[in-house]
Amino acid sequence: MDITPFNERTSLLLGEEAVARLAESRVTVIGVGGVGAYAVEMLARAGVGHLTLIDGDVVSPSNLNRQLPALHSTLGEPKVEVMRRRVLDINPECGVKAEMRFIGTDDIAATFDPAPDFVIDAIDAISPKVALLSYCHRHRIKVISSMGAGGRLDPTKVRYADIRDTFHDGLAREVRHRLRKDGILSGIKTVFSEESPRKNAVVMTDEIEYKRSSYGTVAWLPAIFGMMLASYAVEKLIAAKL
Repeated sequence: MDITPFNERTSLLLGEEAVARLAESRVTVIGVGGVGAYAVEMLARAGVGHLTLIDGDVVSPSNLNRQLPALHSTLGEPKVEVMRRRVLDINPECGVKAEMRFIGTDDIAATFDPAPDFVIDAIDAISPKVALLSYCHRHRIKVISSMGAGGRLDPTKVRYADIRDTFHDGLAREVRHRLRKDGILSGIKTVFSEESPRKNAVVMTDEIEYKRSSYGTVAWLPAIFGMMLASYAVEKLIAAKL
């Protein structure tokens, strides 16, 4: 692979073979809001060559405090389309597919035909999230999942853990419970926070199907979650024989 100004600094750190592997890799990111968009950004800047972005939401004013695609100039636009343009502005050689839709509990198989090299789950609604993780686990598709970033402030409390080892997280607790019904007790890597969410920050919502509540959120926590998701994916892609 040719080393260009775009990837020369990455190559100096990771090596030309790693850069070549990333350029050949296919990653699907589901959910490109506060967490997922930062994962997309890091994957693009790392030189991942093929990205599929899936999200059915549009940029709204309430996204402006924390979400990467959210600007006054992008209000009302599909988040996947904003991020598709951004990725191509970073790396015009990247093959980016933007799908404006929400993942349902019954369309996971069609989403992964063919299967990507890695999946990043940044869904914040429980039912499709569990369906996705269960499918990836059963079909041995590499995946890392974001747990709850809302209602928290401390960046030093964010870390990796298997789903069985998460705590202080209502989303993770419900995901564990439902995965257990599918016979899945462990084996799914997550990014989560050890910090308990602030209960006074919860708000009810009917904006998105499958999601009934949300938390107040600051800018830096979702960004850190997204960057950690991308970092883990890049590490595994480099180590894999594609």
